[in-house]
Amino acid sequence: MITAAVVTFHTSRKDLIRLIDCVLHSSIDKFFIIDNSTNDALREFESTSERITYIYSDNLGFGSGHNVAINRAMDLGCDYHIIINPDIYWDENVIEKLTQFMNENRDCGLVMPKILYPNGEVQYLCKLLPTPLDLFGRRFIPFKAFQEKRNAWYEMHWSGYEKVMEVPSLSGCFMFIRTDILKRIGGFDERFFMYAEDLDLCRRIGEIARTMYYPQASVFHEYEKGSYKNRKLLRYHICSIIKYFNKWGWFIDQKRKKEIPIV
Repeated sequence: MITAAVVTFHTSRKDLIRLIDCVLHSSIDKFFIIDNSTNDALREFESTSERITYIYSDNLGFGSGHNVAINRAMDLGCDYHIIINPDIYWDENVIEKLTQFMNENRDCGLVMPKILYPNGEVQYLCKLLPTPLDLFGRRFIPFKAFQEKRNAWYEMHWSGYEKVMEVPSLSGCFMFIRTDILKRIGGFDERFFMYAEDLDLCRRIGEIARTMYYPQASVFHEYEKGSYKNRKLLRYHICSIIKYFNKWGWFIDQKRKKEIPIV
């Protein structure tokens, strides 16, 4: 059994309709809409299919919202659970390809497909474990050449993004996760209201299973980079980065390695 979830906050109806269409044309058995909006206007989508469950929730953050669905998924005894952003969509057989990959690679706890912009360009969302310079420098150091060189290494541009590989940090926009692994780690750390929660989750999964990139399956993502445009989101971003390094270490981090991942 496969479950999936999206956390919404005044999400575009157009995006959600497109995502639901992808879900209903896939092998996903149950789809949870966790709505953190100030009203329940999206409740009507529950009537679209018996495979959709709508849950209106207080806005306690991205990770907290997904934990509501993760707990439901575990109660259902599903094999896999998928974390999906509302601005994601895909063509046929993506879920089936990822399911087959996970069935054939039992040591893998999390897999992410290739993520593409709507125009087909690759989004560089495979990342190494970050240093403070990686996360703060890319935003606040005004030297473009330095930023580009640092980002190219941190985002693993050198890998080519065309081969299956183990990656320390994968994007929360689309995570295909083994449910028993989620049970063992306890889902998202709810101290992260928004941003860095996927980095933290991926890191904790990586302590007990492999976290893999599988480019033979791909999805499209209308990446907004909201914190680059909105001061409130920027504050959330900075606070989450600080919480991440307070938890894992600012300058002394034994597990942070700048090395080529296992392929």
